[in-house]
Amino acid sequence: MNPLKSVTGTIVLGFVVSLIVILILQSGVFSLWSTLTWLHVFAGVIWIGLLYYFNFVQAPAVAAAAADEGGPGAAGINKYVAPRALLWFRWGALATWITGACVLEVGPFGLVNAFTFAPGVQIIGMGAWLGTIMLFNVWVLIWPNQKKILGMVSATPEEITKAKFVALMDSLTNTFLSIPMLMCMVGQGHGLPF
Repeated sequence: MNPLKSVTGTIVLGFVVSLIVILILQSGVFSLWSTLTWLHVFAGVIWIGLLYYFNFVQAPAVAAAAADEGGPGAAGINKYVAPRALLWFRWGALATWITGACVLEVGPFGLVNAFTFAPGVQIIGMGAWLGTIMLFNVWVLIWPNQKKILGMVSATPEEITKAKFVALMDSLTNTFLSIPMLMCMVGQGHGLPF
């Protein structure tokens, strides 16, 4: 059976190969902090990758499809693509935040130290706060409004119009927040002096 014939098989294969690489290159030495950091980055790529997909690709494509008279419209994207992408998006956000909190606590920074901007960890603390705001936006603002937009919950046309605005503004807010958040996350770990 070819694992590349399914998403699950592909992901499992990626983790198996990663473990083999660890065993070969690290002589089987296990580091909880390194493993959590790797999982944090993996989840973050899913979350932020989908955030960028929604804002750079899907939203403009849906608008173009809706404006295309005689075209297929946005129904296919809204029915088949958006719900699946939003599932990975919101759970990727939660997994990123949880693994990030674990990285802070297990590693040299300390979860409380980061969130209280203790000396020496202000940069990663700012990144953690930005990520927390972004997680809030995903679960409390974007997802409930997307459910209205996609017809997963009942909503009047006026509620859907408002939901589109709120979901778009919070998605774009997360997009701009992701830029300094990523700078802070990378900056702290790589000794960047900002």
